[in-house]
Amino acid sequence: MTRTARSAKVGLVFSAAYVADGIIAKRRGANAIGQVHVNRYYAVPLKDGKTEMIPLDPETDTCVHAVFPHFGYAPCWRVEGQKEKRIDM
Repeated sequence: MTRTARSAKVGLVFSAAYVADGIIAKRRGANAIGQVHVNRYYAVPLKDGKTEMIPLDPETDTCVHAVFPHFGYAPCWRVEGQKEKRIDM
């Protein structure tokens, strides 16, 4: 099997997985959408080389319960893995 044929097969498998994931998410309807609370904080550099962390109010990010991103939202497994959002100043 040539390299291009193998690449085409891999691309077909990922395309089919994305379409199937989208169909499942669409069938779930409103249950496919979730929310995750994210803690935000400012990281302010000080003159002595240290960084001061200033916590902000937590925010809620909307996500989709799927393997791939759909409907303009990131997948929940990805958002839940990044529950702290650092904002560098």
